[in-house]
Order: sequence, then C-alpha cells, then structure tokens
Amino acid sequence: MSRIRITGGEWRSRLISVQDAVTEIALRPTPDRVRETLFNWLGHDLRGLSCLDLFAGSGILGFEAASRGAESVVMIEKDRKAFAALKKNAASFDCGRLKLHCADALKFAPISADGRFDLVFLDPPYGRGILEQIAPRLEQLAKPSARLYVEAETALESLGDFVVTRQGHAGQVFFHLLEHR
Repeated sequence: MSRIRITGGEWRSRLISVQDAVTEIALRPTPDRVRETLFNWLGHDLRGLSCLDLFAGSGILGFEAASRGAESVVMIEKDRKAFAALKKNAASFDCGRLKLHCADALKFAPISADGRFDLVFLDPPYGRGILEQIAPRLEQLAKPSARLYVEAETALESLGDFVVTRQGHAGQVFFHLLEHR
C-alpha cells in the first residue's frame, strides 16, 4: 500500500493510504502539484461549501476539500476494495463532514438525496466515455453557481453547460476548472 499526503488545511501533511492491490479500476491519485494548483485556483478556504467527489478512488480530492473547511464532502466510489481503503482513511480523521457511499457514480447522480453541490470533482476512469455520460446529469448535481474540477485524458473546452475557465497539463493528465456558462 502506498501513501500520499494532504497538501493543505487543518490536515496538512497527514498521509492517507492508497490501495495498491488489483481492483476493477486503476487508481490515479491526483499528484501533489496538481492539487496545489487546483486549490490555488479555488482559494484555500472552502468553508460553507458542499462538495462531491463523484469518482473518489483514493479520496484525496475530498480529503483535501474537507481539510480546507468544506461544510460537507460526499465521496462516491464503486470499487469495493478502493471503497474499503477510502472508508478506513476517512475513519482516521473522525470527521462528521465526510459522507461515503459505495455506489456507481452514474447511478448515484440522478437520485442524490444530498442535494446539489457547490463544488464537484470528476476524475473518472479514462477511456470509457464516462464524462460524456455524466454531462447530462450535471444540472442535477451542481448548483447554478457551482464549479467543476475535471481530470481527463484529453483537453476539454466544456462539459455540458459548463465551460473551462482554467486548465493545466501534467504528464498524461489534463486538469480543468469549469464554471456554468
């Protein structure tokens, strides 16, 4: 099992474990440098925001948001082994703001009982057309003033009714911040 660190907020420098075992998906935790860039774009204080980490994987994006004061962070992960590691990591923080669900993100989206979110993290498995599948459901997930953070294998200009306002590239990952048109 490998470990990655939280880069900012109240849990700065704490390590979380990342499942190395073979799972249905290959986890690609967002690198430190990319997370630092993302939270520079967003601002480091997320107090009062509700966040959704729709393809949580390691959960690092959700943990970073909670560490920076997000009011609530909902994490969705389908793979049972990855979810077990996510749950174990979340328990170590003893934080009531984290809500975890072992569910298919594409099925969770239209039936979310948690309401719409201020910030949505989308880092789905590559090569499966998942972003295109989730785009029609974004209105059900995101508040009108919401921002999306999206990682993809190619550069994006938009996703549904959201347009890219900032973007970067690191290795084989294209990362984007999007806002409603």
